[in-house]
Amino acid sequence: MDVKDVVKYEFIGEKIKVIEAKNKDLKGVHGKVIDETKNMFELENGKKLIKDQCVFDINIGSKVFRVDGKLLVGRPEDRLKKKIK
Repeated sequence: MDVKDVVKYEFIGEKIKVIEAKNKDLKGVHGKVIDETKNMFELENGKKLIKDQCVFDINIGSKVFRVDGKLLVGRPEDRLKKKIK
């Protein structure tokens, strides 16, 4: 599995951490994703993260993937069709 595969993944239930963000207060925020919309992740701690303004470390299984949130914008079913270079 590589980043191209991760983009097509469903993130509800996965642990994520913000590595970089336009809003510096969000840097380091982490938690389990309880809801995902086209443009946001909602974490179990109540934080809402705008996807295209952050870079995330996403834990899937025993691996951690660093993904630019701009690649994650869109509903999960629409991301399946997205071509990543």
